[in-house]
Amino acid sequence: MPSVPATTSTTTSTSAPAGTAASTLLGKDEFLKLLVGQLKNQDPLNPTTDTDFIGQMAQFAQLEQTTNMATANERLVVVQRVDWLDGRPSLSVGGAAGIEPDSVTAVQ
Repeated sequence: MPSVPATTSTTTSTSAPAGTAASTLLGKDEFLKLLVGQLKNQDPLNPTTDTDFIGQMAQFAQLEQTTNMATANERLVVVQRVDWLDGRPSLSVGGAAGIEPDSVTAVQ
């Protein structure tokens, strides 16, 4: 029986420079890179089970849908800010400030 070379895994840890916040969120690109890396480096004598793989794909699909929903929600934001000037509301829409609410006739 031919021998199978041992596989090794290397983990690299980085830390954020002082004064910056390190992101702890795993985005879809990072998740996909991890999944591909796992598939490339899995032990051929002990591969990932179908159940594990399907679970990971379901997580990836859920991440993709959550990202799509967040993007769609960002497009729905119309009024970015409401200020009170002399006892009346003033809107900031699309980067333009000082819009009177009474002057809004349509939202597209």
